[in-house]
Amino acid sequence: FYIGQTEVTQAQYQEIMNINPSEFKGSELPVENVSWHDAKEFCTKLSQQTSGIYSLPSESQWEYACKAGSTTPFAFGNTITTDVANYYGDYIYRKAPKGVYRQKTTVVTTFPPNAFGVFDMHGNVAEWCEDTWHDNYQEAPVDGSSWIIENNNNSKRLIRGGSYSQIPFHCRSATRSSRPANFTNSQLGFRVVYTPPA
Repeated sequence: FYIGQTEVTQAQYQEIMNINPSEFKGSELPVENVSWHDAKEFCTKLSQQTSGIYSLPSESQWEYACKAGSTTPFAFGNTITTDVANYYGDYIYRKAPKGVYRQKTTVVTTFPPNAFGVFDMHGNVAEWCEDTWHDNYQEAPVDGSSWIIENNNNSKRLIRGGSYSQIPFHCRSATRSSRPANFTNSQLGFRVVYTPPA
C-alpha cells in the first residue's frame, strides 16, 4: 500500500477543503484541529478530484509503516530523543537524555524519516486511523484491512502516534488511543493511504 510520507499539511488541507482549522498556522505544518469526520471528508473530496482512492490508514497499515521493519519501541531504536521527533522533551524514555519541548507542531520534514522514508510517526501530531476502537485484537482482521463495527453506539475512533505535547512513552510504535469521531484539538491530525486505480 501507499501511505503519505508526511502528515497532511495545512496547505494540502486548504487546497481541498477551503479552510484551515489549525491552531498553529503554517503551510508546511501538519493540519490539526480536525475530527475523524473532517479527515474522512478530506479523503472523499481528494478521491473525487484525482484518480484512485484516498482513505485513512487502517491501524495495521499505520503500525507497519511506523515500525518500518523495526522490532524496537521506536523505528529509531530502543529509545528516542528530540533530535529525531517532536514530543514533550522534558520527559525521557529509558536512559535517553532530556530534550527540547517545542510546545507546538513543526514542519513535517523537520526530522529524519524512518527506514521506509516516512516522517513524523513518533510525534508532531497524533493521527486518526480508519478503525473503530477495540480494546484488544481478538477477532481482528489479518489482511491489513480496517476493523470497523458498523452502526454501533461506539463512536470512538482509533488514534496512533504521539504529538508535540505527549511524553515519549506515548510516542512508541505500539501506543494506541481513541477519541470520539467528532473530537478535535491541536495535537491531532492525519495522513492518507492511496489505492491506485485497478
